[in-house]
Amino acid sequence: MRVVIARSMPNFSMDVYADGLISGLKTVRPNWEILELIPRPIDRSSHSLFLRVNKFYERFWGFPNQINKQTADIFHIIDHSEGHIVNWLKNKGRPVIVTCHDLINYFYSEHIQGSVKVPLVSNSLWLHSVQAMKHANHIITVSSETAKDTTQILNIEPTRITVIPNAVESIFKPLPNKNPAESFRQKQGISSETTCLLNVGGNFARKNIDTILKVVKILKQKQVPIHFWRVGSPFTEDNEKFIQSQGLENHVSFLGKPDKSTLVQIYNAADILMAPSLYEGFGITILEAMACGTPVITSNVSAMPEVAGDAGILVNPTDEQAIADAVYHLQNNPVYYQELVKKGLERVKLFTWEKTAEKVAEVYEKLALK
Repeated sequence: MRVVIARSMPNFSMDVYADGLISGLKTVRPNWEILELIPRPIDRSSHSLFLRVNKFYERFWGFPNQINKQTADIFHIIDHSEGHIVNWLKNKGRPVIVTCHDLINYFYSEHIQGSVKVPLVSNSLWLHSVQAMKHANHIITVSSETAKDTTQILNIEPTRITVIPNAVESIFKPLPNKNPAESFRQKQGISSETTCLLNVGGNFARKNIDTILKVVKILKQKQVPIHFWRVGSPFTEDNEKFIQSQGLENHVSFLGKPDKSTLVQIYNAADILMAPSLYEGFGITILEAMACGTPVITSNVSAMPEVAGDAGILVNPTDEQAIADAVYHLQNNPVYYQELVKKGLERVKLFTWEKTAEKVAEVYEKLALK
């Protein structure tokens, strides 16, 4: 079978998905021909009007035209934001699949408003792209929550949707000895008695960082030795104001955007992952933490319960007292703490790229036979 996989312009999350899926497909279907197509990269941070026009041309004409020239048994667009490519392929007579990771922009317009110069235009283009998924032969969603949103918002029949979860990269694992993790804590000035909380990802409002900071405040007032590491996007201006007004400067640290090997050390060095998002299409940091042997406190809403299962503590993401109580309970119950570690390590075995790729390959095969 010849499969064309249309990647998106360089994007961390989409690259993780594409790299993992392609690697998995080559393992589970070694005789297949997998052709990756990647759009010509354009500097997204540039303010140049010329480069912006070039980006628009490449995304909506150049790259789709390149894909349209290919012959294949299956075409797979791995990013719903590039769903407009379906319109170029729907008359080729071969199945077209789109992976929908989330429909967050329908609920949180800040995602577009905070990341582009002309949000009205970008929002219109995004809506055009995701609505084009209606013309795909099949949709893969990474969670049942996203499948529900896809059905309700885009009116796509459930029979045309298959839920296939994301997976965790093999680099995320418990370190063979704790020396690198302990060394990292020491470099950060974190004592062994201090409970170190971790959050990884963006700083959008739905990520609920302000609630984590309120939890730190509550625990500090209880005289619990506590520290909060933030990895990914920096604290927002409102976050910084809260930190300063509550005297939390010595209890929080921003660690930037580390490379993967350093991120593994951070997961291993932290005591608890805090993931109380208000909405997620999946929640891959939950798997990454569990794979490193770090217990997880996450939300009881959206897709997070699907990912965590019974291996994480599920909380109301708007109840900072309940979240603080969960941290306190973990800190003071080492037996329960180790039970969650073991459950997490067992649960992540369900989420490998080979298993994901096998399920995706089965979708390809069913469509190719129709």
